[in-house]
Amino acid sequence: MTDDRPVLGILLMLLFCLLAPMGDAVAKLLGGHIPLGQLLLVRFALQAALLYPLLARSGRLWRITPRLFWLMLIRTLLHMTGIGFMFSALRYLPLADATAIAFVMPFLMLLLGKFVLDEEVGWRRLAACAVGFAGTLLVIQPSFTDVGWPALLPLGVAVVFSLFMLVTRQLAKDTDPIGLQAISGMMATVIMLPLLLLGHGAGIEPLSLLMPTTAEWLLLAAIGLLGTAAHLVMTWSLRYAPAATLAPMQYLEIPIATFVGWLIFHDLPNAEAALGILITIAAGLYIVMRERAMARTMARAAREPA
Repeated sequence: MTDDRPVLGILLMLLFCLLAPMGDAVAKLLGGHIPLGQLLLVRFALQAALLYPLLARSGRLWRITPRLFWLMLIRTLLHMTGIGFMFSALRYLPLADATAIAFVMPFLMLLLGKFVLDEEVGWRRLAACAVGFAGTLLVIQPSFTDVGWPALLPLGVAVVFSLFMLVTRQLAKDTDPIGLQAISGMMATVIMLPLLLLGHGAGIEPLSLLMPTTAEWLLLAAIGLLGTAAHLVMTWSLRYAPAATLAPMQYLEIPIATFVGWLIFHDLPNAEAALGILITIAAGLYIVMRERAMARTMARAAREPA
């Protein structure tokens, strides 16, 4: 078992918070030129190409039971859908706004835990969910005024990735993280190839195929590399530090996305959206701190003699 090394875990999570917005920024750069299906194909094909040799060399190949196969297929479809929603949202929204709206996911996870997994969730955390949703609505409102329904796409990202995390929890005990990512990449590639061939023949624009320029090929490669690296460092961070320690760090992704969006696209949230981002971050951090306090209370109770 890996010993806790919280400083290393925090540094890896910080690296994730840097890599994820950079990958989204590259997707935004390409969004107006490369069809969505082609972006997804390259993203997952590179994931498979990078990770499968690592899996094979490490000797961590494992047999997949029918139950694991179907769970992995569902997880892969959710992963593809969530990334597809995010890439689509970035065609219309500033990077910071899309990232902040998608951070409604922790609130959805809390609600799913209560109503789907029957977990105990107190009124304080439910109230924080309501405040967080209100902050998210402040971010959505100006974007919705400007671009219409695409402003709701990051909400779709949050819903899909909440379900994605629930399925991942079911797989986590029985699978190796690198193997899971490698096979997910292969599944997504096998799904996307025939879809693109059929879509291109039928003239469906999001599923069409274009010949990228040299610069676009490099950016496409960057999407696959950044996306794969981000998921790996996030997984590794959880090996070295508890999730409760790392959860607050994830909210650094929002200011980093704001900086990257300003640096590359000269986009900054307006006053209303900025207020909404601050409210969303504050509500999310409150939930994290509340869960940590509840965990400490339960741990103390378990140590006390009956």
